[in-house]
Amino acid sequence: MKVILLKKIKGLGEMDDVKEVAEGYARNFLFPNHLAVQSTSAAIQKINSDKKKVVEKTEADLHEQQSIAGQLDGLEIELMEKANEKSVLYAAVTSQKICDSLKKQGYNVLPDQIQMKPIKKAGTFAANIKFGHGLEAEIKIIVQAIS
Repeated sequence: MKVILLKKIKGLGEMDDVKEVAEGYARNFLFPNHLAVQSTSAAIQKINSDKKKVVEKTEADLHEQQSIAGQLDGLEIELMEKANEKSVLYAAVTSQKICDSLKKQGYNVLPDQIQMKPIKKAGTFAANIKFGHGLEAEIKIIVQAIS
């Protein structure tokens, strides 16, 4: 019996593979555990259309991420932070503060995407923002001390 695998099965195949299996194995194990469906032309067409939708969604996501990364690359963020007379900040500037500042400017970036060490002194610093698909953007953070 020909089946289409819905999940990766060790020793049998990968997801969406069409495999020939024993009828009892399919009826008693694969079908009840929702690991496979019987291979029909309608099932194959559904899988092909699902794959096409995933590819289209991935391409759209890639274009969106490229656009955001291009806009953010080289962006300068100025922050005014309270500090002592030696320009040591009372509270460190973290990726969360950078994220909040970017959100105010209209960019939707998560704190875990921002690769930086906490900033504890006034000055100019660089931070990398990592996106999906291996994309990165580097931003400049300018921290000014206020008393």
